[in-house]
Amino acid sequence: MKIKFLFLLGLISSIAFSQDKTTAPAFKKRVLESTEVDFLASYYNQDGSRSAVSGGIGSEKLTDVASNIVVSMPLNDDDVLTIDLGISAYSSASSSNINPFNATGASGGDDDRLAAPTPSGTPWQASSGASKSDQLVSVVANYSHSSDSRNFIWNTDVSFSNEYDYTSVGFGGGIATLFNEKNTELSLKANVYLDQWRPIYPTELHEYSKYGANFLNQGYFNGVSVLDQNGQTTTNYLPSAFQTVNGVNRNSYSASVGFSQVLTKKLQFSIFFDVLQQQGLLSSPYHRIYFADKANYYIGQAQYINNYESSTNTGVYKLADDIERLPDSRFKIPVGARLNYYINERFILRTYYRFYSDNWDIQSHTATIELPIKLSDRFTVFPMYRFYTQSASKYYAPYETHLSTERYYTSDADLATFDANQYGFGINYTDIFTGAKIWKFGLKNIDFRFNHYERSDNLNANIGTIAFKFVMQ
Repeated sequence: MKIKFLFLLGLISSIAFSQDKTTAPAFKKRVLESTEVDFLASYYNQDGSRSAVSGGIGSEKLTDVASNIVVSMPLNDDDVLTIDLGISAYSSASSSNINPFNATGASGGDDDRLAAPTPSGTPWQASSGASKSDQLVSVVANYSHSSDSRNFIWNTDVSFSNEYDYTSVGFGGGIATLFNEKNTELSLKANVYLDQWRPIYPTELHEYSKYGANFLNQGYFNGVSVLDQNGQTTTNYLPSAFQTVNGVNRNSYSASVGFSQVLTKKLQFSIFFDVLQQQGLLSSPYHRIYFADKANYYIGQAQYINNYESSTNTGVYKLADDIERLPDSRFKIPVGARLNYYINERFILRTYYRFYSDNWDIQSHTATIELPIKLSDRFTVFPMYRFYTQSASKYYAPYETHLSTERYYTSDADLATFDANQYGFGINYTDIFTGAKIWKFGLKNIDFRFNHYERSDNLNANIGTIAFKFVMQ
């Protein structure tokens, strides 16, 4: 899901800022002439072999279908209200293995029993548990006001999103001013997100927290055989390192400064600097951890134990030692720049660079280049390329590498060292006369994009998006 939202972020329209003067002009053009409606839809799929739910190995197959409706309404000459409603539904082999034992979701906290007398699971296939799919609903409302002279604008927004185990409420605002004959823009913005987990745990750890040291004879595991590394039945499995999380809140605070300058008639340059602070539960309660200094225990068919880490394992699942543990504070600093150059009436060059650093020792570099090519008054195509590289967090280690003596640990590959390449293209159709109509709305443009993403740890993803913009007439 993380990658998918990064793709979509570039597709959602941002608010353009205007200029400021102390005196209103004789004629004042409306900030937004009429109501605009954007319909956006996307399809995303990915696959990989380093699932965090299974402790750093296993299938990362995921499909997601998302849609957004964005309505921008002029309230008067100066004020615009924008409502963005989003719905996303996904199916994931990785998250399905929160409960990998072909059951109906004991990890969620109920008393469901195993669906078969001899349970089995594997990190390389999706289970049939309830956690294999989920839906995300989000809504954002933004109100913006421009001064009479259009040199100054302020805005404020509120947001809400919810899925099965997570709820987020946000609010923020910003200001922007233009000066130097509209060639310079300075913007400031700040946001706060107050989030809350409803933790779900891997099934075996949930049952341990519920029944204590004798959990193998009660509840979900009553009558189920646990196997050791040699495939022998044992009662020695005891994940004593596991405790349920104490706090369920995650708060995020961000502030951003942006500066844009028109250097020449053909060249524009902009930079931004962000400061972000997160506090609370920053780990994912359903990410398993396996310690190198602890014995291994399994549920399933003994013949698959020796090739557990191979995709040929179709019948056994390893029981966790603990869940991911990360500090309750994280400080992030991204710094970025854009340089856009108008080559001629056919070509425009758009470039972007960002440097990122945080106090978990991750540093990253992102570089993007896009070349819109105007084929006609109506059609524009734009090939693009993006390169990304990052260093690993000091809390990361691969599957079954962490030691039980450590305080913090994660095997989430998103926090590992990797490089990534993204290749894409798009096609934009613009109808300047809005000839096509649906009821009172004329079609202004259609935008289609496709991107392919490849990561050095063998994670691959594809996303296609399409957007329609309509203007009320």
